[in-house]
Amino acid sequence: MYHKTEKQHKAVVKVKFNKTDEKVYQTLKTEGKELTLQELTDKTGEPAKKVFKSLRKLFEHEIIETQARKYKLTGKDPKAAGKGEEEPENLPE
Repeated sequence: MYHKTEKQHKAVVKVKFNKTDEKVYQTLKTEGKELTLQELTDKTGEPAKKVFKSLRKLFEHEIIETQARKYKLTGKDPKAAGKGEEEPENLPE
């Protein structure tokens, strides 16, 4: 049976937010409620295709959740999901 080492288990996958990702995240944070794809498109001013790609990325990294085609933040800190260039914390050397 394969077991993850301590280092593998705590490693953070780095995710870079692009301009659209940041707009979608900030809009959801500011609104503080569930929003549909169309509402996010209207509020960010970005094309639906770009907003959808951002939603997919945020969902894959558990930053947002969806129910009945409405999206909301999970409460997970994007920095903990690897946003930006921060290094993983508390890794044994």
